[in-house]
Amino acid sequence: MENKHVVSIPADILTQVQNLIQQANTLLAPYAIALTPAERHSMLKMGEKTLSFVEKSHEFAAQNLNLVPPYLNMADFDIDFADAHNLWTVLLASQQLYENLDDTTMVAGSEAFQAALVFYNSVNMAARQDIPGAKAVYEELRKRFPRGRRKKANETDSDSEFVS
Repeated sequence: MENKHVVSIPADILTQVQNLIQQANTLLAPYAIALTPAERHSMLKMGEKTLSFVEKSHEFAAQNLNLVPPYLNMADFDIDFADAHNLWTVLLASQQLYENLDDTTMVAGSEAFQAALVFYNSVNMAARQDIPGAKAVYEELRKRFPRGRRKKANETDSDSEFVS
């Protein structure tokens, strides 16, 4: 079994990262909007492909005010476009951070779980051979051993427990 996660992240580094994330959350809190799942579902979504369309539309609208309908508030369009455009780069950076954290957590967790299973199986064998102290350790671990359950159709891997 190859162990990819071989360097422990120092506690002070994790504390600094948590503080920086909290600082970012605090800075953005006055501007952040929370949506319900229904609101998220029903809303038009600007993605990488529509960004250039929105950017060009905003540019043309600003240059051709005579073509802007009276019911389109250009000041609101300016604010929405600027924040959508500027937050895009922040979002991409945070997605990269999330993916790195998620991957590292997955590797560390998988390797720790694998090591625990090796130990559990060793203790099980030792208990069967009546090695002193092994039965008590085995019984305690057995209570906590994640029993496999099948994933439901709408679950992802991260939603389910250990599946044997």
